[in-house]
Amino acid sequence: MVPMKPAPFAQPGSASAISDRDFARISEFIYKSAGIALTANKKTLVAGRLFRRLEVVGAGTYGEYLDHVENGPADGEMQTAIDLLTTNETYFWREARHFELAERLAREAAAARRPFSIWSAACSTGEEVYTLAMVLENIRAGGTPLDWNVTGSDISVRVLRSAQRGLYPMDRSTQLPQALLKKFCRKGTGPQAGYLLVDKALRDKVRFAQINLVESLPETPTYDMIFLRNVMIYFDAPTKTAAVTRLLTRLKPGGTFCVGLAETLNGIVTGLKGNGPGAYLKAAP
Repeated sequence: MVPMKPAPFAQPGSASAISDRDFARISEFIYKSAGIALTANKKTLVAGRLFRRLEVVGAGTYGEYLDHVENGPADGEMQTAIDLLTTNETYFWREARHFELAERLAREAAAARRPFSIWSAACSTGEEVYTLAMVLENIRAGGTPLDWNVTGSDISVRVLRSAQRGLYPMDRSTQLPQALLKKFCRKGTGPQAGYLLVDKALRDKVRFAQINLVESLPETPTYDMIFLRNVMIYFDAPTKTAAVTRLLTRLKPGGTFCVGLAETLNGIVTGLKGNGPGAYLKAAP
């Protein structure tokens, strides 16, 4: 069988190369797979992220590519497509007030001799997870006894592999306090110049897992804080309600749920009380 190639007049990375029908099919696929609702202005983004995969699988159009994803061999292409369509930009110390809140709550837990746990439920490449770990380990390293754990999860296997490596471009750390950067990161040299590596001792303290928030959650412990930040903007209202409702079953009574500062849980779920911008307390039973 001769591999199919894109038509010579079509530039696969351009919006014009992806038909409205194919875009609608891809939109339906990623909505069912990850709960992400793609609007028409994402057409160029979708084309740009997927066009190289057309050549890899021998597809001439985006529709043929989706046929391969949905009905082709079990070659991992479905996960690759999900990875490419769900990866979002993130960086260390993003929306700092939530890390300050985590520090305060962790210190309260330490004073009460309680362990303290956080779940970053859409962690992407892991910067949020490591920022939280730095904050909590810094408390312990300062002489305050604190038993902590941080878990990060994402639907994308690719970004989780990146998170586990803990290697990042330096420009993602510009917001990170210098004291934390110096204490918990190593500056790259030679071939790794311009990069930082999260210290192995800290990497070994965190856990990553692949979890799809639009499906039933696997068995997990309950947490003192859950972060679901800057991801609900991609969900429609029913998906937001379903995802948050599932996650709240894993939040301890009195625990704190954090969303992005531009996001809200008002009108999405009940049983929560505001605790500052983008932060909500779960009511005690």
